[in-house]
Amino acid sequence: MKFLSAGLLLFCMLLLGGCSDETDLFTGLSEQDSNEVVARLADQHIDARKRLEKTGVVVTVATRDMNRAVRVLNAAGLPRQSRTSLGEIFKKEGVISTPLEERARYIYALSQELEATLSQIDGVIVARVHVVLPERIAPGEPVQPASAAVFIKHSAALDPDSVRGRIQQMVASSIPGMSTQSAESKKFSIVFVPATEFQETTQWVSFGPFKLDSANLPFWNLMLWLVPIGLVLLLLIAALLLRSDWRNAVLQRVGFCGKQSRSNVPARA
Repeated sequence: MKFLSAGLLLFCMLLLGGCSDETDLFTGLSEQDSNEVVARLADQHIDARKRLEKTGVVVTVATRDMNRAVRVLNAAGLPRQSRTSLGEIFKKEGVISTPLEERARYIYALSQELEATLSQIDGVIVARVHVVLPERIAPGEPVQPASAAVFIKHSAALDPDSVRGRIQQMVASSIPGMSTQSAESKKFSIVFVPATEFQETTQWVSFGPFKLDSANLPFWNLMLWLVPIGLVLLLLIAALLLRSDWRNAVLQRVGFCGKQSRSNVPARA
């Protein structure tokens, strides 16, 4: 009986293990990024879970959904790239920087701020901004005007022609030394690239007389082994229970008959 109990426990553990096989998709996410990831996966009927840890939020999915989840999020540009603000770059650390280092940090921070702003436009998946500030190449030479290059990867919901002028005006107003005339010249370039939409590619495989999604094949292969094992264990337990009931019934009957036979024997004087 102990052997059957251990076997039944092992069967339950295997069944639960096969059903709860999950993989960490992302770690260290912020609450907002994790919510966006979970919501996007839910739109594609992919079950994702969040787990809070010291380093941030961990998003997990079923192992069989790992491939689809990665392709869905890549097409959506999620999770969004974390960016550094001006305050974080120029926070006081007690270290004196050279003018060249300060200039490089300022250009980087300015690009990060512009990218963060452009990413808030509906339909923008990825935004990159490269900034060149006004600079005098050599003494006596004229100052080179500011320039900027903007790259935007967008979804089908965004019409580039409707936002191009506003983006040029916003970027030109944010960069020192760049005027509206410069934004309309060769000193400013903006490139729009449409993103490749996620397309469901289901691969069907044969499983006996049935056709199944290849992503679900490992689960059904596991069930092919677990179900017969479970049925055998249940039959053995039922047989032992029936055998125990039958044995008790026989013993009770024999005991009852024995009492009757003893009661019929006349007592000796």
